[in-house]
Amino acid sequence: MGKSQKLGNMPNAPAFSAYRSGSNQSVTAGSWTKVQCQTEEFDTASAYDNATNYRFTPQVAGYYQVNAQLTPSGTGTNRVLCAIYKNGSANKLGVDLTVDGRSVASTLIYMNGTTDYLEMFGFVSASSGAAFASSTGGDTYFQACLVRPA
Repeated sequence: MGKSQKLGNMPNAPAFSAYRSGSNQSVTAGSWTKVQCQTEEFDTASAYDNATNYRFTPQVAGYYQVNAQLTPSGTGTNRVLCAIYKNGSANKLGVDLTVDGRSVASTLIYMNGTTDYLEMFGFVSASSGAAFASSTGGDTYFQACLVRPA
């Protein structure tokens, strides 16, 4: 590898992984709702707010790999989508499932390191009890990590 390709050690490189735990998050069926992943597995730069805004705000400019998975709960669920929002607007949509299952979104996003932030939103249609499922990390989760600084 040449000098420009050397990855080296990236101190304080932001990375986090959080998931929905405890009780399911009740939502209005057919509406986009912010997913509250409140349990952190790790947060290397304290850049993920797991208590109030449920958003990732890295203070390092660069390219971030972002992953999200939404598992629905409810009777008669027939559609589920997850989306990665950047600065309050939909940036990437996950797989649109029209049967019971999970929606997954994965993308590479540039973040400016000062004002950009990411959130996970979800959409579930159900005849009753629409919710985002909780677990010990495997059902509904949100993750991001710095791949390359700007």
